[in-house]
Amino acid sequence: MYLEKQVPALSAWQKVPDSVLRDSVASLAMYLAAVLVVLYLLFRWYREKQRVSNLTEKYVFITGCCSGFGNLLARQLDAQGLRVLAACFTPEGAEKLKASASERLQTTLLDVRSTESVARATEWVKSQVGDKGLWGLVNNAGISVPSGLNDWMTKEDFKTIMDVNFFGLVDVTIHMIPMLRKARGRVVNMSSIMGRVAFVGGGYCPSKYAVESFSDSLRRENACFGLKVSLIEPGFFKTAVTDVKIVTDNARSLWERLPDETKRAYGESFLEASCEIASQMQAHCNPKLSLVTDCMEHALTAVHPRTRYSAGWDAKLLFIPLSYLPTWVLDTVLLWLSPVPACCK
Repeated sequence: MYLEKQVPALSAWQKVPDSVLRDSVASLAMYLAAVLVVLYLLFRWYREKQRVSNLTEKYVFITGCCSGFGNLLARQLDAQGLRVLAACFTPEGAEKLKASASERLQTTLLDVRSTESVARATEWVKSQVGDKGLWGLVNNAGISVPSGLNDWMTKEDFKTIMDVNFFGLVDVTIHMIPMLRKARGRVVNMSSIMGRVAFVGGGYCPSKYAVESFSDSLRRENACFGLKVSLIEPGFFKTAVTDVKIVTDNARSLWERLPDETKRAYGESFLEASCEIASQMQAHCNPKLSLVTDCMEHALTAVHPRTRYSAGWDAKLLFIPLSYLPTWVLDTVLLWLSPVPACCK
C-alpha cells in the first residue's frame, strides 16, 4: 500500500487488464522478432557482398569448357580479370573459347575419364600457377546420357556417366588438392537438383548424389587447411544435358535394344509419352545460364562462400522443397507426373 502511494504508476499498471498486458507483450515480442530478422538479413547481405582481394592474381581451373556453364563461366571470370585455365574436351572447343576471351585465358585438353589426361593437365596447371598455388577448381564437366529406366540400362551405361560425372571429378580434385591447399583456395563442384531428388533412373542421379556426399566429406577434411568447398545445385537449364534431341534419341536407342518381354511390359505408348515429357521439359528449361555461373563466381570470389547454391526458381521454389517432403508424398507426386507402363494400366 505504501509503495503504491509513493509510485502512482505502479498502482495504475496493476489495474491494467491481463488481456491488454498479454497483447502488449505479444506485440513487443513480434516487433523485436521483426527487428532481429531485418538485422540478420542485413548482416547476411553485407557478409555475402564481401569479395576476396587481389582477384586478378588468382588462378582458376575449370573443366568442361567447350560449351554450356563451363564455357560461359570461363569468359565471365576472364572479364573479371581472373587468370582462367580452361580445360576443353576437343581442340575445336578450345580454339573457339580462346577466340572469344582475352590473352589471359589459357586452354588445355582434358578427358576426365583418363587418369593420364588428368595427370598431364595437372602438370600444365603447375607450370602456369607456379608458387602461388591454385585458387579455384571448378569441376563442371558432365554428361546426362545414357539415362533411362533402371531395367533399360546395363552396368556399362551406369559406368559411362559415373566415369565422367563422379570418378572424373574425384580424380581431378585429388590431383589438384596440393595446389589448392597451397593457395587456401576453393573447390566448386557441379551437382544438380537431381542430387537431391531422383527423377530418373540410370547413372545421372546416382552420380550427382555421389558428388554431394564427396563434397561434404571433402569440405570437412580440408577445413583446417583453409580450403572451402561449394556445391552448385541448378534446376533445369538449356544446355546439352537437357537437349531434347539428345534425350529422346537416347531413349529410342535404349528402347531398340530391349528384349521383347520388356517392350511388352512397358508398351510403345510409354516410350512416346516419355519423349513427350522430355520435349515439354525442354520448353520450360531456363535459357539464362548466368544464373548458374553467377553462383559459381560468388563461390570463387566471395570472402564467405556458401556451402550450397540453388540456381533457378524451379530449384528454389519447387525441387528443394520437394526434397524435404516425406518420402511417400514425393513418391506420389513423381508417380503422378510419370507415364504408366502398359502392364500397370
